[in-house]
Amino acid sequence: MRLKETQKALNTFGKRVIKQARQNLTKKKKNVNKKLYDSLYYKAKVMPNRIDVFFFMEKYGIFQDKGVKGTKSNYIENRDTPFSYRMKMPPREPLIEWAKKRQIRLRDDKGRFAKGNYNTIGYLLQKSIFEKGIRASMFFTKPFENEFKKLPADIIEQYGLDIDEFLELTT
Repeated sequence: MRLKETQKALNTFGKRVIKQARQNLTKKKKNVNKKLYDSLYYKAKVMPNRIDVFFFMEKYGIFQDKGVKGTKSNYIENRDTPFSYRMKMPPREPLIEWAKKRQIRLRDDKGRFAKGNYNTIGYLLQKSIFEKGIRASMFFTKPFENEFKKLPADIIEQYGLDIDEFLELTT
């Protein structure tokens, strides 16, 4: 039994989830680099006794999606996240690169450029994220949940078509 129609339904599910997740990344203007956007993909596999759908993204994507609780304060969107900063700060190098790309500079009270290099800016960003956390964007979770609600009806219908085709071939 080949289950072509069921495979099509799962591929449609995967494509819709990825498309909506990418739209959410660009729509919310999260300061997410193109690397996360491009890393989103899925694999769907249908076997006679099992159905598998896997979604993939950069490692930090899950933290952007679910959020991370800070040590001193927390965003309300993060109340259900399993992630939190306790002892280890976020990595400084990506923050330094982010600040360089946007040409962020330190200023004094009068608005003049102050002393401090990008390493200092990276540390300040690192400390702020450590204390405040990362706000949950749900860029992947919401599309997945919305499409998953539609999936059972699609799978039942397509699996039924596959069974009909199988029965026609065997009679």
